[in-house]
Amino acid sequence: MSVLPFRRHVTDVDRPRLTRDVYVLGVIAFFVMVGFGVVVPVLPVYARSFGVDHALVGAVLSAFALMRLVASPFVGRLIDLMGERVVLSVGIGIVALSSGLAGLAQTYPQLLLLRGAGGIGSAMFSIAAMTLLLGATDPSLRARAVGFYQGGFLVGGMAGPALGGLLATISLTAPFFFYAGTLAVAGLVGVVLLRRAPQHSSTTVTAPPVPLGVVLRDVRFRTACVANFAQGWSSLGVRSALVPVLVVEVLRGPTAWTGLLFAASAVAQTIALAPAARFVDTVGRRPAVIGSFSVAAVTLFAVSLAPDVWTLGALLCVYGVATAFMGTAPAALVGDAAGARGGRPVAIFSMCSDVGAIAGPLVAGLLVDTVSYPAAFGVAAVLLAVAAGAAIRLPRTATGTPTPA
Repeated sequence: MSVLPFRRHVTDVDRPRLTRDVYVLGVIAFFVMVGFGVVVPVLPVYARSFGVDHALVGAVLSAFALMRLVASPFVGRLIDLMGERVVLSVGIGIVALSSGLAGLAQTYPQLLLLRGAGGIGSAMFSIAAMTLLLGATDPSLRARAVGFYQGGFLVGGMAGPALGGLLATISLTAPFFFYAGTLAVAGLVGVVLLRRAPQHSSTTVTAPPVPLGVVLRDVRFRTACVANFAQGWSSLGVRSALVPVLVVEVLRGPTAWTGLLFAASAVAQTIALAPAARFVDTVGRRPAVIGSFSVAAVTLFAVSLAPDVWTLGALLCVYGVATAFMGTAPAALVGDAAGARGGRPVAIFSMCSDVGAIAGPLVAGLLVDTVSYPAAFGVAAVLLAVAAGAAIRLPRTATGTPTPA
């Protein structure tokens, strides 16, 4: 009878737990996304206030993403040289400074350059944060760590636009100063609370870095990159670019419906994050990728055929649940393949999403103009299905680690 309490005690002590760094990064993500969400709805109007046409307004929006993509390869090397915490702090500082100065911009070129600088800082922050997150977490908890981190982004992203609308009533520049303030808080939280060295019992933390060539040949990493490209194309590109137009031009609804539909999808994703992350960690990366990307492919194509706003809302909520798995499983695969101190692999992984997010809206818009909405959504669905197919080759173990021969 005395054995059972002893066994429970050992289990409680030895059970892996999320580290403090994970919770700190989740808080940082919240403050970063609140500020970002405040600025995004106001930015096109602010750019137009300089008297430029819509093409140049689009250039301001694209400059941020483009400079993220350009800077990403260098960020991986910076992390290897300086460490995740330094790069993360400097990146947040760059975005904070550029955002504050954007609110003081006197000309359109100044605004364009400052938004581009913000993209560089964003790449530094996001890649360093994900590298730190994956390296400081036990492999059996990687998806849950990513889920908590993404939860911070989602909650902040839902709160930001509402605050942005209120701040815009004060002035068009107020959101930029608010964004700089939230980033200053995020940076302060990171400097004070992030540990100087990963505190974790796993031997992966102290192990030497996995050579980049080995990571690139790993089926887990290649699958994660294909999945991230497909998700960037479909979620950040096609869905965000075409659903608002679909609502107005096809369903003949007011533009306000788009915000409500996206909010409902975000709520569904937020609710699904915790169970999705637990599924990825316990059942496995392979079934999570195959299942979620397959469901997303079917659902996204069905969006283009939705007969009314209620059907569209239901489909977007299902897609939101799928993205809870799609956001956690590929990132966990990168951690499985690269281990700790994987700055360059995380940078490559991030670039795949950025390329998809940049190319997706362009190709989708061309297909809508020349063919149809189903064609545009269909291409995105095919890419999601390709990602699901690529996951068939993944190991069947829960963490995606090949079973020793």
